[in-house]
Amino acid sequence: MGAGFPRVTVHSLAIVISVLTYVLTTRVERERRPPSIAIAWVLGMMAFPYLVLPMYLLFGRRKLPRRISRWSGRRSFAQHWAEDLIESFGLPPAARSQVRFHQDGIESHAGLLATMKSADRRLDICTYILGQDSVGREVTDVMIACVQRGVRVRFLIDGVGALQLPHSWFRRLNAAGVETAIFSPLLARKTQGPRNLRNHRKWTLADGERLWTGGRNLAAEYFMGLPGTAAWSDLSFELAGPAAASAALQFEADWEAAGGEPAEVPPVSEEQYSDSRTQFLPSGPDQTEDTVHALLIDACFQATERMLAVTPYFVPDVSLETAMRLAARRGVKIDLCIPAKSNHILADFVRNRSLRALSDAGVSIHLLPYMNHAKAVVFDDDIAMCGSCNLDSRSLLLNYESAVVFYDAQEIEWLARWIHALIPAATAFDNRAPGLWRDIGEGLLLTVAYQL
Repeated sequence: MGAGFPRVTVHSLAIVISVLTYVLTTRVERERRPPSIAIAWVLGMMAFPYLVLPMYLLFGRRKLPRRISRWSGRRSFAQHWAEDLIESFGLPPAARSQVRFHQDGIESHAGLLATMKSADRRLDICTYILGQDSVGREVTDVMIACVQRGVRVRFLIDGVGALQLPHSWFRRLNAAGVETAIFSPLLARKTQGPRNLRNHRKWTLADGERLWTGGRNLAAEYFMGLPGTAAWSDLSFELAGPAAASAALQFEADWEAAGGEPAEVPPVSEEQYSDSRTQFLPSGPDQTEDTVHALLIDACFQATERMLAVTPYFVPDVSLETAMRLAARRGVKIDLCIPAKSNHILADFVRNRSLRALSDAGVSIHLLPYMNHAKAVVFDDDIAMCGSCNLDSRSLLLNYESAVVFYDAQEIEWLARWIHALIPAATAFDNRAPGLWRDIGEGLLLTVAYQL
C-alpha cells in the first residue's frame, strides 16, 4: 500500500500540472477554442497526462502574435455588412478589380502560365504542393525563365508539401536564382508556432498587382489529370487590382515569417479597374479572429433565400453546423455539394453525423461521383466567396488559408451557375440512422475532427 501511494500522487500531480498548463496558457494567450476542442484537450490530459501534455505543448496553440500585413488605412464607408465585418478584422476594404474565373483545369492552366509570364519585376508563388509531374516541371521551368529575363522570383511552399520534393529540385531553383523558402518545416524552427498549423494558401502573384488563386495546387491532378486518371473538379480565377495587392501584402508577411528577404509592395490604384468589387480575406493563426469562419456564420444568419456550397471536405464545428441548420429551418434553400468519396477516408467517415443533422433540417446534400476539390459558397444574390478554405474545422480554425469575397452580380451568378451545374450528376445523401459501432466511432473521431 505504501509503495503504491507515491505512484498515485505522481500521477495525480501530472494531471493537475497538465490541466493547469492548459488553463494558464489559454488565459495568458487569450485562446478561444470551440467547446468540443477544449473538452477533448482537458479529458485527454486527465486520462493520459504524460502523452497529451506534450502533444498540447507541440500542437495546442491556434493563434500566433505576428504581423499580418502592412495595411494601415482607415475604415471605409462600407456598402455591405460583410465589408464592414471584414474591415473590423483590420483588413483592407473592398475595391474594384478585374476578375476572370476558370471554367476548368485547361483554362486555369492557361491563366496560371499567363500570370507567371506577365511578371516584369517580381513573381511570387505560394503553394501547398508542387507536383513532381508535368505541371510541376513546367512551373519550375517558367520560374527559371523569369529569373533569366531579370524578374525577381520567390517560391514559398508549406513544410508538408516540401517533403514531397527532392532536395535536387530546390538546388536547381536556387542555382538558377529563384529564392525559395519553406513555411513551417517539420524538422526545423524557422516558422513560429506548432507544426500542425499548415500554410494552405495558393497564390501566384505578378508584380504585386495580378493574382492567380483558388483551390488548385500546382500539380497535374488539379489541371489536366494524371495518365489514366481524370482531373479533379476545382475552381480558380485571375484577379487584378487592389485585392491582389492585399494578397501581395499577406505574401510578404508569410515570406518573412518563413525567413525570406522582404520586398517593397507598391500601392495599386483602383481607378483603372471598374469591373467588380472584391475583398481579400486571409484566415489562419496570424489573424486575430477566425475570419472566414465568422463570415460564414454571419452570412448564414443574413441569408433569406439560398446558400450554395461546394467543398471537398465537410467537417464543420458545432457553431457553423448550427448556423446552417437554423438557416435551413427558417426557409433558406441550402444545397451542399461534396464528393461521395474524397481522398481523405477519415474526413469522409466523420462528416456523416453533421450531414444527417443538416439533412433532417432540410439541407439538400449532393454527393458527386468524382473527386471535387473546389471551395466556394454563395449566399442569396448578395455575396459569394471562393478560395482555398474547405468547410472543415482544420481549414477554418487551424490552417493558413485565404479567400476572395465577391459583391457584384456577375461573379455571384457565375459561381452559382458553376455549383448548380454539379447537381444533376450527383446522388442524394442517404440519411439512414447509423449502427451502434459506427455511431461510437463517429463520436470518438469528432473529438479530433479539427485535426482531420
